[in-house]
Amino acid sequence: MLQTLPDAFVRIAGTDPLVQGLVGGVFIALMNLFGASLILVWRDPSERALDGALGFAAGVMLAAAFTSLIVPGIEYAGGDPIPVLAGVALGALFLDRADALVPHAHYILTGERRADAADPGAEVPGVDPERLAPVVLFVLAITLHNVPEGLAVGVGFGSGNLADAIPLMLAIGIQNVPEGLAVSVAAVNAGLDRRAYAVFAGLRSGVVEIPLAVFGAVAVALATPLLPYAMGFAAGAMLFVISDEIIPETHARGYERVATLGLMAGTIVMLYLDTALAA
Repeated sequence: MLQTLPDAFVRIAGTDPLVQGLVGGVFIALMNLFGASLILVWRDPSERALDGALGFAAGVMLAAAFTSLIVPGIEYAGGDPIPVLAGVALGALFLDRADALVPHAHYILTGERRADAADPGAEVPGVDPERLAPVVLFVLAITLHNVPEGLAVGVGFGSGNLADAIPLMLAIGIQNVPEGLAVSVAAVNAGLDRRAYAVFAGLRSGVVEIPLAVFGAVAVALATPLLPYAMGFAAGAMLFVISDEIIPETHARGYERVATLGLMAGTIVMLYLDTALAA
C-alpha cells in the first residue's frame, strides 16, 4: 500500500516540483493545525503524554534528517560528503544565531494551571500577562523552527526524488502534530481561548512553512548544484532543533524514560516508512 503513495501524490500534485513543494507545505501546515486542534478534545494532556509525544517527534525528525536529507544529499553530490556536511554546519549555525537573536523560552505549562486552580480541572479565567509573555516567546521559537521543516520539504520535492521527498513530508507532518499540541497547551494554560488559538496555530504554521516549501523547491530547480548544500542545511537545522530544544524540553520534568522510548518509536516508524516507500 505504501508503495502506491508516490503515484497517488503525483495524481494530486502533478509532476511540477514547485506545485509538489506547495502541496507538501500545505500538508505539513495542516498537520500542525490538526495537532493544535487536539486541545479541543484532549483538554488536559499530561506532562508525561506530551514528553512522550515530543520524544516521538524527535525520533521521526532524527531518522528523516539522515535517510531523507543527508544520505540522499551525498548521493546527489556524487558520493562527495563535503557539500552536505558544509550544509549541515551552516544549518546548525543558522539556528544557533537565530536562537540568539530571537530570545525564547522552554515553556510548556501543563501542571502550572492546575496548581493555581482550586478545582484541578478548572480553567484560569482571563489571560495571565506573566504567563503570556513566555508563551509568546515559545511560539516565536516554534515558528523559527518551522523554517527548516518547510525548507526541507521544498528541497526534497525540488530534488525530483519522490521516494525521499514523500517520507520526509510524512515525517515532518507527523512531528508537527505533537508540536502543535504542545504550543496550544502552553497558550491555553496562559488563559487564551482554545478555539481561537487552535486556528491561530494552524495559520501561524502555514504562513511560515508553505512559502518556505515553495521557495526550497524553486531554489533547487533553478540551481541544481545547490541541492546537496540545501539538503545538508535543512538536516543540520533539524538536528540542532532536536538536540537544543526537543530533548532538553522532554527531559526537564522527570519523564525522560518515556521521552526516550518515544524517540526510539519515532525513529523506528520513520525508518519503516522510508524503506517501505523505497521498496
